[in-house]
Amino acid sequence: MPPKNKLTLSLQYADPRARAHVARADARRWVQAALLAPAELTLRFVDAEEGRTLNRDYRGKDYATNVLTFAYTEEQEAEVTQADIILCTDVLEKEAAEQGVSIADHAAHLVVHGVLHAQGYDHEDDAEATEMEALEIEILAGLGIANPYLERQG
Repeated sequence: MPPKNKLTLSLQYADPRARAHVARADARRWVQAALLAPAELTLRFVDAEEGRTLNRDYRGKDYATNVLTFAYTEEQEAEVTQADIILCTDVLEKEAAEQGVSIADHAAHLVVHGVLHAQGYDHEDDAEATEMEALEIEILAGLGIANPYLERQG
């Protein structure tokens, strides 16, 4: 087993409903699984109102989205990855129900997705999306979570 990267993690439950789905130990394990370098991260669970405000103010999109990553050190040469990762509990619950997966498994996927974004991964074009999805699938499999893209690929 490869050594774990140093992680400083602040976990914020601005939306207290998230506490029922995401334990601190699980969130830390999910983040750690996706880390490729040492990191200082904040993982914040918010309600739809805060999620919508952040998405509108920072991305110009007036709706709550599942995960937002504010990466402060995207360059691969950075010694420590720094980012805020925001998950919207309302969207998380809705998507998990639509996909027929547990809220915890979907939260794990979104955390891994956000952590990869924080480290410079993106899905702006097909090649980037394929690379990022493959890495997500591999990380999630290591956590015992099924491929979240199976239905979308079929």
